[in-house]
Amino acid sequence: MSRPNRSFDRIAFIASDVAEAQAALQRLSHRYGNVKPGEADAIVALGGDGLMLQTLHRYMKDRIPIYGMNRGSIGFLMNEYREEDLPARLAAAETSRIHPLSMIATDKAGREHVGLGINEVSVFRERFQAAKLQISVDGKVRLHELICDGVLVATPAGSTAYNLSADGPILPISSPLLALTPISPFRPRRWRGALLTNKARITMSVIEPDKRPVSAVADQFEIRDVVRVEIEQAHEIELYMMFDPGHDLDERIIAEQFSI
Repeated sequence: MSRPNRSFDRIAFIASDVAEAQAALQRLSHRYGNVKPGEADAIVALGGDGLMLQTLHRYMKDRIPIYGMNRGSIGFLMNEYREEDLPARLAAAETSRIHPLSMIATDKAGREHVGLGINEVSVFRERFQAAKLQISVDGKVRLHELICDGVLVATPAGSTAYNLSADGPILPISSPLLALTPISPFRPRRWRGALLTNKARITMSVIEPDKRPVSAVADQFEIRDVVRVEIEQAHEIELYMMFDPGHDLDERIIAEQFSI
């Protein structure tokens, strides 16, 4: 975590389509102005976690810090909505640096599709029959056959999202780890996943792809009828998420582990 040593006079506001977010966009733009994202010191996203992920994807390679204010529902990735003293609030914010996952999915025709996942990359069965997958880590087969609804690889930032719902572990945001978590595993029944270094390259090979078709998803990017999926962390891409002091991702992830 760090605090950017800069002023925040030029702010770009982005809002979801819901009425509450659009109303906030109008008020904040009138109060602070609204520059183009490419000219901004920071982007302020008004909405929920979905908008935050969309904004991170859209400006993934621009190295612009993004500060979310909750005008949605859950808002795990967002800050509390307040209109007062926004430039000072941005200057005092702590910045979490995160890296997405890179996915290369090969379909049955041999075409490769590249996607990036901030939260996770998932592999799912497409029809009524369970998927059969072989899992390798750094070129070595670790699980010859996993029969399941699917499996996912989660970043620390995404470990409290779908990964947690699938009984995967919560990872501290600064931990050099990835969570490999099965979704409704049938065989081996007692396998509950693995913790891997964030330098690992994970390969999922689909067994019987014609009989048991599988899709691969990196956040909202989906490829169907895949035969092979390769996943690793994209260390060369760095995203900057800004949080009010004492409410950064580290604190939120710790608090999530003690929630009842």
